[in-house]
Amino acid sequence: MDPDRLVFDFDRYPYLTADLPGTGGRIRAQPEDFRVVEVPAYEPSGEGEHLYLFVEKRGLTTRELVDHLVGALGVPEKQIGVAGLKDKHAVTRQWVSLPARYAERLPLLEELPGVRILETGRHTNKLGVGHLRGNRFEILIRDVLPGSDTSARAVLDRLLRLGVPNYFGPQRFGLGGQNPVRGYRLVKQGKGRGRPWLKKFLIGSLQSLLFNDWLALRMERGLYDRVMLGDIAKKHATRGEFRVEDPEAENPRAAALEISATGPLHGRKYFETTEEARALEDEILARYELAREDFRARKGARRPLRFPLEEARLEVREEGLWLAFFLPKGAYATAVLREVMKTNPEGEAPGITDESEF
Repeated sequence: MDPDRLVFDFDRYPYLTADLPGTGGRIRAQPEDFRVVEVPAYEPSGEGEHLYLFVEKRGLTTRELVDHLVGALGVPEKQIGVAGLKDKHAVTRQWVSLPARYAERLPLLEELPGVRILETGRHTNKLGVGHLRGNRFEILIRDVLPGSDTSARAVLDRLLRLGVPNYFGPQRFGLGGQNPVRGYRLVKQGKGRGRPWLKKFLIGSLQSLLFNDWLALRMERGLYDRVMLGDIAKKHATRGEFRVEDPEAENPRAAALEISATGPLHGRKYFETTEEARALEDEILARYELAREDFRARKGARRPLRFPLEEARLEVREEGLWLAFFLPKGAYATAVLREVMKTNPEGEAPGITDESEF
């Protein structure tokens, strides 16, 4: 096994739009260049013991926001709910929940620089991870190549028609893409030292790397917009999953972006493939000298190999190209930007690098 393959490198994965030129350029020159608005799965009902806050953050991670709620407001961390994690180098809006009895302490939250409370409401349950429909993005690409708006529109047209390759982005893999190396060590050598959340995160990065390799293999073999015998396919409209028993009958739906094959995040208790589809997954595991049993300590899941791009629009301004779109939960904006720019838009993403933590 080549250990270098465990280091995440976005450049080694194929593009869906490789024949179309990229814009080049750069993102995140300042936080206002990258704007994210969380779209909730449901609105606060107006009643209940939980207080929902719609919060705007500038230059802060969700983790930093939660830490402030714990330290400054005294809210126990287990009683704080968030639907998803948001970027630091951005202006983001997201929902947070906490017990309503802390309402009188809310002015302390806005003492954290970069935070504004935009809306509040009561609800009957704590906000849970994944309790969102998706996110809306507005992103400025500066210093683009001349005439890039034409090529960017051509890329977006194809992504709208065929969907976006659902790669995990650099944020998942840490500084220098090294987190899968540490996840691999955990899987192969056992428990090790370190906090449980950290070990879970590192093994998750290895699961993500294997998924990306599986997706790249499907693209290389012409299986991006097709399903094969034994695949577990997802219906994009309803999110339901089913095993493909007749690929010839299902492939018109795949071509129309109604369904897509799903790839494994290996673990226990997840919908497993059979036949040809399972052999393709085994090919990736063998590449790393891994087996499904190595992930038995983690919960398994399936992830669609592509996602529909919605509400996409492009605007040319003096400062560059403004790109806007909606993505379903779990999808990375970097997957869209990578196709448009034809480069790794994030460069080296910050991550867990302190070896003393593990």
